[in-house]
Amino acid sequence: MKVLVLYYSKGGNTKKLAREIVEGVNSVEAVQGVLKSTDEVTKEDFIEAGGIIAGSPVYFGNMAAQLKAVFDNFVSTRRKMEGKVGAAFTTSGDPSGGKETTMMSIIQAFLIYGMVITGDPLSATGHYGVACVGTPDDEIKENAKKLGARVAQLALKLSD
Repeated sequence: MKVLVLYYSKGGNTKKLAREIVEGVNSVEAVQGVLKSTDEVTKEDFIEAGGIIAGSPVYFGNMAAQLKAVFDNFVSTRRKMEGKVGAAFTTSGDPSGGKETTMMSIIQAFLIYGMVITGDPLSATGHYGVACVGTPDDEIKENAKKLGARVAQLALKLSD
């Protein structure tokens, strides 16, 4: 089974966080993490994935237009996404810079796609997903791995 880790990154921090999440996905036996930027992702990546973990830097409290465009452009895959796992992550330049609202904008898109949503596990922060200010530190990297593993485990369970 595949889990897609989809991201848009302008400055590089969101990509760094995405790489950590993929490590967590890959730590689960029988699951392969697929790392794709918004420029690289295809409709087939969506359809083949048992789960998607999508991330964006904070742009005015919402996901970046590049990530939103993927959700808009791939709407034809919507019926094939129902019941798959969705999760969110984000980065910002400010401690109060809209990380939670950005994750909620991603989660809203997943809900419209009919996906089953999860946040990060209680062993991480137990909230909407993984988020950081600037470059991910060691604690955030560990939480990112936990989110990746959680989505991979849930995707396996839901595929049975």
